[in-house]
Amino acid sequence: MTIVQWLAGPTGQIFASASVITILVLMLFMSIRLYKSYRRNKLYRLLIIVLPIVIVQQGALVSTAFPGLSRSPYLHLFYSIAALLTFIIINFVFMKLYTQPSTRLKGMPFLIMAVGVFAVAGGQLWFMPELLQQPAGSDGLPLLALDFYGLVLNFAILLNLRGMDQRFSYSASLVVYFVYQLSDLTDAYVFHGQVPMLVILSHLLPLIYYTLLFLLLFEWVIERLLTTFQSSITDGLTSLYNRRHFHKKAESMLREYKRIAIIFCDIDNFKKLNDTQGHHKADGVLKQVAEIMKEETAGIGAAGRYGGEELLALIAAPGIKPEEVAETIRRRVEHETMVTISVGVSASREGISVEEIVKQADEAMYMSKTTGKNKVSLHPAMQRSRSRSSDNAKRNAPA
Repeated sequence: MTIVQWLAGPTGQIFASASVITILVLMLFMSIRLYKSYRRNKLYRLLIIVLPIVIVQQGALVSTAFPGLSRSPYLHLFYSIAALLTFIIINFVFMKLYTQPSTRLKGMPFLIMAVGVFAVAGGQLWFMPELLQQPAGSDGLPLLALDFYGLVLNFAILLNLRGMDQRFSYSASLVVYFVYQLSDLTDAYVFHGQVPMLVILSHLLPLIYYTLLFLLLFEWVIERLLTTFQSSITDGLTSLYNRRHFHKKAESMLREYKRIAIIFCDIDNFKKLNDTQGHHKADGVLKQVAEIMKEETAGIGAAGRYGGEELLALIAAPGIKPEEVAETIRRRVEHETMVTISVGVSASREGISVEEIVKQADEAMYMSKTTGKNKVSLHPAMQRSRSRSSDNAKRNAPA
């Protein structure tokens, strides 16, 4: 037996359906995990309901590979109706997941599509009642109206993908399913299983379709995990590290580089800005200052929000003078925003903790705040350390 004969025969159908069931089980597991984490999103519950139906549907398709069961017209009718209903529901879920909030996806058109499945199936059986009164043929139950309706459904969904974030990937899955429907129709009503490649396509294309859906759902899970992790370590307004994670980052860099510096920034007259121009304007200014700090610390450290209008910068790169970075931040804030900042700088010394470095930078910032604002001040301990280093350099210099 050649590989083509194997894939075109019952074993090929069993292999394809078993593979699809494996993928569906993985999707079901991911859907359950998503539902446990995000119970407010009813889409995950809908996936949990529909995926087992697709699994049963694939099991029914496997059973058609066996001579005894494959003759039951009710089994073929169940498979045809279930295939279209699950196709509608799954596409509604994925379109809802990836549709942008500005584009509201309504469920009514999909409900009408689902009702149409029963209407078309009932209409054909009304005009052709003999379909259920005799065993199905080798090509299955000739439900031409229902099969054609499936093509129309796919085409209609394919033309309504505006506002989707993953439009290309999702369109690819619909195109694959559309080709599967065409090949299955052509094989069933024209060639009657005489063209092996058409049979192979009808077996394997659903596997490709569900694989693409699995990848879309997997990507969605990864995005949710990244979003959850990001929200746990960053401040929601400024996107800078929150206080707790900034502290962990500083401790990590202190262990790695042995020496770090903290730049403590406080926006001058921020309360007045809040009171006179409102929270929205003040939040916008805070975001601007945060963005400047993020840009200036990129590659040499990190930036975080200490609380309120107090922001921190961590400098850990060797050879970088923190007071110069602090001055650059202060100057950019003055020129690029409508506010100024008071800045304090402190550096680590042997035996000093991250908390103490931050406290000293805060004290240096307070010196700037009480001596005119819009300036950079070094903590006295840092100034003494710089003075000792300068004196030692002078003494060690050649005469």
